[in-house]
Amino acid sequence: MLSDAYSKWGRIAAAISVVLCTGILAGCQVRPLYGEASGTRAKFETVNFTSAGDRVTQEVRNHLVFLAYGGAGAPKTKDYDVKLTVTSSATSTEVTDDTSLSLSKNNYNGPYPGRVSMTGKYVITRISDGQVLRAATRTVTSMLDLPQQEFAKIRAIRDGENRAARELAEIIGTDIAATLGR
Repeated sequence: MLSDAYSKWGRIAAAISVVLCTGILAGCQVRPLYGEASGTRAKFETVNFTSAGDRVTQEVRNHLVFLAYGGAGAPKTKDYDVKLTVTSSATSTEVTDDTSLSLSKNNYNGPYPGRVSMTGKYVITRISDGQVLRAATRTVTSMLDLPQQEFAKIRAIRDGENRAARELAEIIGTDIAATLGR
């Protein structure tokens, strides 16, 4: 008789657990970011990116344009506007008192470590009513080796900026898609 009571309450507890778990799982809203059902891809294709004023901003903008349009060209309808400002700085990561990139203080003949830090500030605005949907700042860092030769050092910094620009564009593009998908 005692075992019948436990089995009866065990079945009731199991049934309640199944109902609660089903309810909790039904509330999950996980879905693909660029899924057809959400319409995010179609919205992302109507984003207009403002012109760039310098090389690093142009690099980030070019990557964003390719992410948004997939190489298909500018959108016919522009529903959203993204204003983008990018700053970049290159520094040495040597443990010294001088973090400038001058060669005079460095007696070592090999490459020395450095980094490019790139910060992108952007504002997403709906064109129809001028409402700001999101304003944010994102920062990325690209590590590099800085050789002693001046031209090679300039080229290494430019390559670091290009890598940082691609990564920053990916982060900003994902954030724009997430904002438009809401």
